[in-house]
Amino acid sequence: MSAAIEDYAIISDCRTAALVSRGGGIDWFCAPRYDSASLFGALLGTEEHGCWRLAPTDPGAVPTRRYDGDTMILVTRWEAADGVAEVHEFMPTSGGRVDIVRRIVGVSGAVEFETELRMRFDYARAMPWVHQIGDDDAPALEATAGPDTLVVRGIPLHPVDHAHRGAVVVSVGDTVDLVASWFHSYRADPGALDVDTALAATRDWWTRWVSRLDQTGPHRDEVVRSLLVLRALTHEDTGGIVAAATTSLPEEFGGERNWDYRYVWLRDAALTLEALVDHGFLDVAERWRTWLLRAIAGDPRQMQIMYGLAGERDLTERELSSLPGYRGASPVRVGNGAVDQYQGDVIGEVLVALEAARIAGLAEDDFSWALQRSLLDRVEHDVARPDNGIWEVRGQQRMFTQSRAMMWAAFDRGIRAAQRWGMDGPVERWKELRARIATEIHAQGVDPVGGYFTQYYGSREVDASLLLLPQVGFCAPDDPRMLATVAEIERTLMPLGLVERYRASTGVDGVAGGENAFIACTFWLVEQYARTGRRSEAEALMDRACGAANDVGLIAEEYDPATGHQAGNTPQALSHLALVRAADALAGHPGRAAHRLR
Repeated sequence: MSAAIEDYAIISDCRTAALVSRGGGIDWFCAPRYDSASLFGALLGTEEHGCWRLAPTDPGAVPTRRYDGDTMILVTRWEAADGVAEVHEFMPTSGGRVDIVRRIVGVSGAVEFETELRMRFDYARAMPWVHQIGDDDAPALEATAGPDTLVVRGIPLHPVDHAHRGAVVVSVGDTVDLVASWFHSYRADPGALDVDTALAATRDWWTRWVSRLDQTGPHRDEVVRSLLVLRALTHEDTGGIVAAATTSLPEEFGGERNWDYRYVWLRDAALTLEALVDHGFLDVAERWRTWLLRAIAGDPRQMQIMYGLAGERDLTERELSSLPGYRGASPVRVGNGAVDQYQGDVIGEVLVALEAARIAGLAEDDFSWALQRSLLDRVEHDVARPDNGIWEVRGQQRMFTQSRAMMWAAFDRGIRAAQRWGMDGPVERWKELRARIATEIHAQGVDPVGGYFTQYYGSREVDASLLLLPQVGFCAPDDPRMLATVAEIERTLMPLGLVERYRASTGVDGVAGGENAFIACTFWLVEQYARTGRRSEAEALMDRACGAANDVGLIAEEYDPATGHQAGNTPQALSHLALVRAADALAGHPGRAAHRLR
């Protein structure tokens, strides 16, 4: 059975990642990209679906984990009966290779480790052909299936029941390296990795990236770890930013709310971009804007709300029978049907992020502004159209209030670009459309009795996405309607002290079952509290939300406060970027507030 979601740490080369359980199992690894087929898929099944386990043979050995400073190098310290040893795991960030390194270091005494390798390629649909290619001095195992080859070097591995096993004893001062290298089966083996050089280069790469960050405050460690996660989810070659590293981890345990998040949502990527820009990483904004130009290409009317890492458009959702699902939560999905949805808020988020980049110093060029003007044309064309909303409901399309407010924000940013930055455009028409949407929301998106913003026109429900309205300047944080909205969220969406997205029991999303508290929404409420003087409540809620992180600071999409278990895909970009913004608000940094007021 798969480990608990919170038991997984991530190592990444900024192209893909491996998820490592507290017990030493690499249970999820796709190569060469996040959205490639899995080679190790036990996360969504059992060890029979692919796993690489490395742990002491002593069943009583106790692991503790940490990252090596401000890097994505994972260090697991094992305290066994006869000694102590550490396993240092990382994926080299340079050289154009795809490698997983597992270095065992003896600390005291002597510890025997056993490794078991079960390779199941193409989402466990392909059992590879495996053979020995090394010798006694340099043992190596090569596995090939279709386009994929994996070579594992380090210690002798012997076949046992469709797996390969090996053991090694490390004493104080010993170092043993196990390295798995992926490459296309029709290419030459890249050869053995120089682990010492790769480790030093990877540590330097991450620490140099973080050194550009000037972060102070009580939540410094959480912010830095979150920014590292956001960087890890940003593809080094394409500039695409994936929403999470995994697919089909359930929002409700045993349920069917299992989605593939290994793609680039324009909304999530724009929000990630803003968080990085707010902390000085302007180069990421320039690369993502170039990615956006490539993805949308020549006709914004054909714009999708999400794409593949390089801008691929075909993300057709399908179900896999080869993987039974995380602890039986089925189906396992690859692709995402939301690709065909209309979500009215997306362009607004993109234009808000690009406005933030302009403020931070990213210059416009003829192509980038032309794209934004075309996106505004698209908003105008669809201005009266109901949508699927930020939570991409699979039920009836509606006039979701948050989507309408983001349309308002889109025109608002177009107006600012013209008035502040001298960009060309039909400013008067944009002003008229902005005013029309604001009037419409005031008339139809506010409950006449409670005085709060509603989830959609005609509803009396609230939605946690309404917490974004003051963040983009639609209203002030202390607007009476916003304060009433917060009160209604507290009354109906916080049964266990953290914020749910909406009441799933109303059936608004068209999907069976329920879900757990949504961590990003909880951080949004922290920011709202901080911006309205509710300091002590903001700090208390921040502590509860940060408590949803695991022992190495990673946060999934959702969290069950009753059991302490994470839920949904992990690590989730939206959760981590919302943490960054909440911490900024508590520290008095303006964040989105720097550009939210007209």
